[in-house]
Amino acid sequence: MHSRIRQSVVAVFIAGVTLSAFPYGTASVQTARAIDAYEAGRTDEAALLFERAARAGNRLAQFRFAMMLRDGEAETRESRAIWRWLRRSAEAGLPHAQYELAKLYDQGDGVRQSHAVAAEWYGRAAYQGHPGAQFRLAKLQLNGLGTAEDTHAARRWLYASARAGHPAAQWALSRIYETGQGVQADPLRASYWRVRALESGQTGHTDPDIGTRAGASAD
Repeated sequence: MHSRIRQSVVAVFIAGVTLSAFPYGTASVQTARAIDAYEAGRTDEAALLFERAARAGNRLAQFRFAMMLRDGEAETRESRAIWRWLRRSAEAGLPHAQYELAKLYDQGDGVRQSHAVAAEWYGRAAYQGHPGAQFRLAKLQLNGLGTAEDTHAARRWLYASARAGHPAAQWALSRIYETGQGVQADPLRASYWRVRALESGQTGHTDPDIGTRAGASAD
């Protein structure tokens, strides 16, 4: 009995020494603490922890730190920091980072505009199920921007995005069936997708982004 108690005391002591030696824990722990701090409104603490975890290679922290930089919630002296952190996270496979990186190239925001590069990154995120990337990739394919014009593939991506609840994709499908663009006109399907879009908050030809704030879960 006493032996087990001594073993427990020693284990607690060792654990305490370990935690005190590494007060910020692993990159995953830092990221979790950063998320808690962000959600509690402690943005300075969140930025510090996200940056530490990002430098340790955590892809979610890299994305979240980039979004805080974009939204003016964090600062850095490094040039092109938003692009660099998004790039690292995107290359590590995070679909939200791939989507945001694609948008930079799509819009020429801080980088040289390239629809081809945008299509590549939208495609990577789209294949991972990102509704916004699926919608934007479909737009590029419909217009032949940065990729071959492919209305069939574009409609497949629009369907995937619409089924996932993306209101702009739902609206686009309603217009396709209303006008018969590349398909047989179908008033019933047009009405169905229009209602779905309106229920999702779509009121016209806008292009909303979803789940891209720094506070949004991305992994």
